[in-house]
Amino acid sequence: MDNNNLRPTQGEPSMDTVDWRSQLQPEGRQRIVNKIMETLKMFNPISGPEELDELRKIAIRFEEKIYTTAESPLDYRLKISLKMVKLVAKSQTPGLLLYNELTSILDC
Repeated sequence: MDNNNLRPTQGEPSMDTVDWRSQLQPEGRQRIVNKIMETLKMFNPISGPEELDELRKIAIRFEEKIYTTAESPLDYRLKISLKMVKLVAKSQTPGLLLYNELTSILDC
């Protein structure tokens, strides 16, 4: 530790070693999955419970992937937001994105 600026020097563990994921409540993650679902529904008309279930699975896989790879809460929210913006930009007309396009855009 460099005492002049109180930051860990390279190679030393930070005193703030708590993983950010342990501080994110399951309810918060569920709210994010629900928001992802709302965005996905804009581009995929749902005609039955099977399609809704498949859309939910896509949203959950996408959120889990970002949750696993993100480096911080800000990174987590930013990556999800950027993918949602990309999804909206990809199709300005509702109902045009197919399942394969969705999973490709969301990388899941």
